[in-house]
Amino acid sequence: MLKTKDQLKNKTFLVYGFGKSGKACFNYLNKKNNLKIYDDKNLNVKNKYKKYFVSKKEIKNLNFDFIIISPGINIKNCTLKNYLKNNQNKIINELDIFYFNNKKNTKITITGTNGKSTTSKLIYEVLKYHKKDVRLVGNIGNPILKEKNIKKNTIFVIEASSYQIDYSKYFETNIALILNIAPDHLERHKTFQNYVNAKLKLIKKQKKKSIALIEKNNGLIRDILKSQKVKSKIKNVDFKEYDSFYKKIKNNYFKNLSNIKNLSFVLKLSNILKLDNSKILKVVNSFKGLNYRQQIVYNKKKFLIINDSKSTSFSSTVPLLQSYENIYWILGGLAKKGDKLNLNKKYFKKIKAYIYGVNKAFFLNVLKNKCRLHSSKNLKDVLSKLFSDIKKNKNGKKTILFSPAAASFDQFKNFEERGRYFNQLLKKYVNV
Repeated sequence: MLKTKDQLKNKTFLVYGFGKSGKACFNYLNKKNNLKIYDDKNLNVKNKYKKYFVSKKEIKNLNFDFIIISPGINIKNCTLKNYLKNNQNKIINELDIFYFNNKKNTKITITGTNGKSTTSKLIYEVLKYHKKDVRLVGNIGNPILKEKNIKKNTIFVIEASSYQIDYSKYFETNIALILNIAPDHLERHKTFQNYVNAKLKLIKKQKKKSIALIEKNNGLIRDILKSQKVKSKIKNVDFKEYDSFYKKIKNNYFKNLSNIKNLSFVLKLSNILKLDNSKILKVVNSFKGLNYRQQIVYNKKKFLIINDSKSTSFSSTVPLLQSYENIYWILGGLAKKGDKLNLNKKYFKKIKAYIYGVNKAFFLNVLKNKCRLHSSKNLKDVLSKLFSDIKKNKNGKKTILFSPAAASFDQFKNFEERGRYFNQLLKKYVNV
């Protein structure tokens, strides 16, 4: 059982998975420890790391104090699954290493099914505007162990995925934000209950003086926490509480329910930290959001075009469908296991859906008899048909919503590539 950072010195580690996270862990620990690397992909490494790589056969003959698992590794379906099963007590991850080396620093950790990155970025910008020494790390892109020049007053804003939280053994956060929970990543977690438990582990590990923010109307989270021995102080977030603040916002990015709910968590947190509301408003009005996450890429008299390539499930798209009018919805790709569309039938009257991708049949079946439908083989053909239809419709401003509600891996490397491709295709029709 680890208790201090000194117990992570002069040890033998196996770093399993050598992507961004694995490489950061290796570089962080290598000076004071003996490390080996293993990756399922048999990376053809020709640099300084090559001598540290070991084979599956070699691992069986080595004794490790700790096994560091990268979040992308599925321990139940990987090359070393039997080895890991027999050595579960040795498994830790980057969050654990970070925690023991930065125990006294304030840690604000954000998780949830949708909106993690946007909320994390907004919190970071608010704190930065208040002249705080703040770092934005975790699942948002910058490995947490790459941070340098950390001081006592450094605040960490950490975006944490269910995978990262699930694998952590010791990580604790001062403030936890659980934005929302809907079925996701069931191909890995197997059941919704397992997925929920992974997220709520963030709260269950907190101590008495810690704080956790949850949605006021999220009965699922509240009921589960009631049945657990939770030490931290639970605070409810009610997005309706901040109506007077919303009225002062001039930024179109916050004109939909999804981003308003994200913002309500930021406002609740800011209240706890005693931050200046006038400064928060300045940040909110200048906030540009993140690429391909409900990103407004075009807004003129005839069209509003939103690139929400990050949407990989129905739950992430629903707030947008509720927030806009005259919607031309582009969706499709690799459907998420167990995904369901929970949308009141009154909203379907304002939607025409354009479907593409490998799971076209699934989406056509979900939307059959609910709204107007069109399907094409790929995104290019869908967009061609969509703009052809728009030319025939002279009624009011149209909202073109690219929110796929599916993973991108059927036709793209990731959601970023999908988002860039959509913007590229748009250039044929509008000046983006």
